[in-house]
Amino acid sequence: MMGGIKPQFDCIKVFSETDFTDDLKIIEVPVLLIHSEDDQIVPYADSAPLAVKLLKNGQLKSYSSLPHGCITTHPDEINGDILRFLNGDNVGLAAEDTPALVAETIPGA
Repeated sequence: MMGGIKPQFDCIKVFSETDFTDDLKIIEVPVLLIHSEDDQIVPYADSAPLAVKLLKNGQLKSYSSLPHGCITTHPDEINGDILRFLNGDNVGLAAEDTPALVAETIPGA
């Protein structure tokens, strides 16, 4: 990981303590959420599947075994998915296609 220790600490503090629910609910543009189910930094079940449920026009592209920094470690795979998304292709699951159990864990979703 590249970066100073202070910004990295601040980032961990923000993503572990900040509730982005209201922010996600007002985003209207298409959003592609990219997340690995094996992410050892941000637990998959506690983040991306929940976030996509809050977006008006989101897709969740999950990968089974990529690391947290998958955009850096697997650019060919990730960039291809991003380009397909930008071209209007469905590359991930829409909110309604994500597991039903996830939707029940979001109050007011």
